[in-house]
Amino acid sequence: MANILLLGYGRMGKLIEKAAKGRGHQIAGRVSASTPLTDDLLSKADVAIDFSLPDIAEALVAQTIHAGIPVASGTTGWSSTTLQAIIDQEQKTAFIHASNMSIGVNVVFAANQLIAKLLGPTNQYSTAVSETHHIHKVDAPSGTAVTLAEGILSGMSQYKNWSLENQQEPLTTNVIPITAIREGEVYGDHTVAFESEVDEIKLSHHAKSRQGFAIGAVLAAEFLIGKKGVFTMANVLGLD
Repeated sequence: MANILLLGYGRMGKLIEKAAKGRGHQIAGRVSASTPLTDDLLSKADVAIDFSLPDIAEALVAQTIHAGIPVASGTTGWSSTTLQAIIDQEQKTAFIHASNMSIGVNVVFAANQLIAKLLGPTNQYSTAVSETHHIHKVDAPSGTAVTLAEGILSGMSQYKNWSLENQQEPLTTNVIPITAIREGEVYGDHTVAFESEVDEIKLSHHAKSRQGFAIGAVLAAEFLIGKKGVFTMANVLGLD
């Protein structure tokens, strides 16, 4: 059983709280617009889960890490590169920053990377990524789509970068196009297509609810307790 501090208490924060209690954990505190992060809250926590907002995530996570509390962050739209470097150097606590904490999505990440690695040397396949989310999502493309594109880049040397397909600049053949759609209340749909002259391979994930993200976040928090360093969801799920 762990005392979990919630950095952000919106829809995801509430789902994470339910998932955490369902696995026997206690909530050390809830940081929100009306409840700031204090030393008192930090003193009660064994681990923190961040699902806040891109413009405040770095400050919240940095404050928590400096207090020696491990953090699993699922907030997208911000870069944790500096924090990861500090943690790697100091080895005082542990950190995960994942574009998507869903178990299913992370299995898709692993499969996508393997497919790209196998198809890349043939130089016969083109690829594209598409994603659809609810109209409230602030970042585009999604962090999940970017992770998928980065997985392709690691295995298909003919591609050098990715870009949003709907940008004004025309895409070149060595850029992975990402299509980002915002409509309704879609929790998250992602598809990667690999196409040649003779066939097409499609890898898709459809999120039926946000519950999968919450369960994954709690699993990540459990994994971090007692560890030092920077980890990934692949480490959590044994996909590495």
